[in-house]
Amino acid sequence: MANLKEVRNRITSVSSTQQITKAMKMVSAAKLKHTTNAILQLRPYANKLRDILADVSASVEGSNSPFTVDREPNKVLIVVVSSNRGLAGAFNANVIKTTNNLIFIKYAEQHAKGNLSIIGIGKKGYDFYSKRNFNVVANHSDLFSDLNFGSVSVVTEFIMEQFKEGNFDRVEVVYNQFKNAAVQELTAEQI
Repeated sequence: MANLKEVRNRITSVSSTQQITKAMKMVSAAKLKHTTNAILQLRPYANKLRDILADVSASVEGSNSPFTVDREPNKVLIVVVSSNRGLAGAFNANVIKTTNNLIFIKYAEQHAKGNLSIIGIGKKGYDFYSKRNFNVVANHSDLFSDLNFGSVSVVTEFIMEQFKEGNFDRVEVVYNQFKNAAVQELTAEQI
């Protein structure tokens, strides 16, 4: 049977662990609140930008822009947006599952011909497809560590240039759209 001193030491140890856990919980709650506020403040700008782009694309439908021409999807690019870390529940698994459905069902013919390429934004998606010998044309796993307009512009300019040159006829993006801290809506959309 443990003596009194050992019991007191154990009680002290448990209460120290409780204090550390409580402090970690408070720090993570503050980080989550900060990140949630940042995302929610950007949402009106993103919605307005989407509206502007829709208006612009509607006004140039008769033009000769390579971005408004509807092409047969012979060469497809899928942009996979995942996280850099694991332990995120189904966050990454759902992105990969949806991407696999695009690859093996919607674009099975292009995949069989070798005309399907992938850009990985986030380490988990990039690692998954590069380890399975898919045609991964770019890795932007570091994008989230320094997320700013310049770093995102590099990715979008690459995609636009490749599309204009005819290297891709269709571009699809698979990502989780933030709804709230507990819910992210999986989205796959053609751009």
